Amino acid sequence: MIAHTAILDVSRDLAGHLAWLLHAERRRRGTRAHTRALSCFWQAVLGLRWLRDHTNPDKLGRDHQVSRATAYRYVDEVITVLADQAPDLHQALQQAHEDGHASVILDGTVVTTDRLAEKTTSVQGTTIDLSYSGKTGEHGDTIQALSAPNGFPLWVSDEEPDSTHDLTAAHEHVLPALYAAAAHGLPTLADGGYDGTGIGVHTPIKQPPVTQVLDADNRAYNALLRGLRSLGERGFALLTQRWRAMGHITASPRKIGPILQAALVLTQLEHPTT
Repeated sequence: MIAHTAILDVSRDLAGHLAWLLHAERRRRGTRAHTRALSCFWQAVLGLRWLRDHTNPDKLGRDHQVSRATAYRYVDEVITVLADQAPDLHQALQQAHEDGHASVILDGTVVTTDRLAEKTTSVQGTTIDLSYSGKTGEHGDTIQALSAPNGFPLWVSDEEPDSTHDLTAAHEHVLPALYAAAAHGLPTLADGGYDGTGIGVHTPIKQPPVTQVLDADNRAYNALLRGLRSLGERGFALLTQRWRAMGHITASPRKIGPILQAALVLTQLEHPTT
């Protein structure tokens, strides 16, 4: 066995803030002092290691001298207390309005998971895997998100099975609030997958039939929209590349939403003035 030193590249202030949240949760539950294997701070470190580097819970248990089951439970508690701090949709839009943003960017992504056995019936009447997407060719869940014009993430939705179209998921989670925000001067930019969402949500103008061409004004509009909206890709990159646990989820797919919401809270804590 060769021992080595590792450094977790998150600030002590971030770990301290998470430890405070865990302490508040233990007090809420009535947990007695000295009855936990780890202090709030070291539980925070354990959870941050999982979120940051997707460290295997077996290894986390060995490193922190707790059982594998305890490591899993501590990670779940970290996810829960962080997700509880995530802004809801109306809070995120209100903050965007107060910050003077000219628009918000709506986008969706697929977080892959292990194969699921749950089935559903397609629009053609055939039986399909609920969490399989023909578009991506993988199993997972889809997440909707809003970003600021510079691509900084503002809000993420709960998960929907990957067989759910972006437009359907948007109708379920976000569109009604976006219409109200647009009426108060905060429009939304989105890609062609959201075509038909309605007034206030700007999507590219579709190409005409083969025998026709898009006129110059519409081509300029599409180019401008594409350039502004492309920054929304930065939002998911900040969440999934900084917090690598989002790369592929082996836990229950129903935890995808809370895990991404936990990553959102950590990102906003690390960049409070972005």
